[in-house]
Amino acid sequence: MAFVTAAISVSADGYAAGINLSADKPFGDGPVDQLHRWMFETPDENKEIIDELVGADAFIMGRNMFGPIRGEWDLSWEGWWGPEPPYHKPVYVLTHHARADLAMAGGTTFHFVTGGIHDALDQARAATGDGTIAIAGGAATLNQFLAAGLVDQLTLTVTAVTLGAGQRLFEGVPSLRLEQIKVRPVSLATHITYRVVR
Repeated sequence: MAFVTAAISVSADGYAAGINLSADKPFGDGPVDQLHRWMFETPDENKEIIDELVGADAFIMGRNMFGPIRGEWDLSWEGWWGPEPPYHKPVYVLTHHARADLAMAGGTTFHFVTGGIHDALDQARAATGDGTIAIAGGAATLNQFLAAGLVDQLTLTVTAVTLGAGQRLFEGVPSLRLEQIKVRPVSLATHITYRVVR
């Protein structure tokens, strides 16, 4: 059986993005640049968690994470990451609008899934067997998987900023029991890994 993980950066008040997301502001308004400083400004001290982020055998993400387009696809949009995304594995993008698979340099292929979270998970399981599937985000997508009881392990990177509004992690998720298995404090954040107890 595949092992389903998720990792997400959140503000101290639980937001994973601000409001008014757009192509120019992929994480929205507010001091959202603070959410990911740890990754870009101090990569050496965060190598373990960064390796975990991209080390899965398949990934699932929401349409917001793939790009800011709404409605029918603008086929010129190929994601935020340029010609060689960091995944190097299959990525299943949840969407309401069908689109042909998009193969990118370095082994990443985006598959656009219109059948919901269970369909995306089934496709990822078929691709990975007993491998690891990472729910790559954003918050709304992760909340769906958490609410459905489909996540085995969750890593929160808590940053020292508050946003006050935006896309909140655990919104609409019933009460969860989390067992803390690892805490990694670093200079710009704290990584906390939990086992999701079923």
